[in-house]
Amino acid sequence: MNLSKRFLRQPLSLLITLAAIVIVTLLGPIEKTLGANLRLVLLHGAWVWNGKVAFGIAALAGAGALIWNKRLFWLAFSRASAYTGMFFWLTYLPMSLAVMQLNWGGLFFDEPRWRIPFLFGVIAILLQVGLWIFSNSWITAAGNLIFGVALWVSLGGIQNILHPDAPVAQSDSTSIQGYFLLLLILSFVFAVQLALWIFEKLNQPHQTA
Repeated sequence: MNLSKRFLRQPLSLLITLAAIVIVTLLGPIEKTLGANLRLVLLHGAWVWNGKVAFGIAALAGAGALIWNKRLFWLAFSRASAYTGMFFWLTYLPMSLAVMQLNWGGLFFDEPRWRIPFLFGVIAILLQVGLWIFSNSWITAAGNLIFGVALWVSLGGIQNILHPDAPVAQSDSTSIQGYFLLLLILSFVFAVQLALWIFEKLNQPHQTA
């Protein structure tokens, strides 16, 4: 059991899962309108959902650090989840630009599905830098909690202009839905592995103290 847990936290396992994600994306289905560009659309959808979930978990762990015992555990859990969310978010944003260019023939920066996530990406960077500088457990927990709640509430109320509403859910193709689910699962596995690895790194000073 300990060996399997250590494997999940190792960089090699991250690379293996990432390679699987790339392979599944390249072998994904095509569609009459989008053609092979659909593959990147599916990946970018899975990517943003994992970012949202990671930030949501960071918020819940931040609440745990404020409410329950073992504050250092919950705080490290919150930070690891927030850093994982940042990885997905900051890699999702350029992916979103590529999807715009390929499918819309240009970049539409006023699209709410781009503008609001971009704003939260900037805020996430500034927030985590500020939390690292201040290095206060209460401020870090509260910051991750507020950010996660704000992100979920804001994204839940977005009105689209060019971006379709839930394109995968509305699709009649079980192949498209199946591939999206597979990418979502693989991306989630990658997110868990990344969060565990970061969590372990954050806890190393406490283990050696």
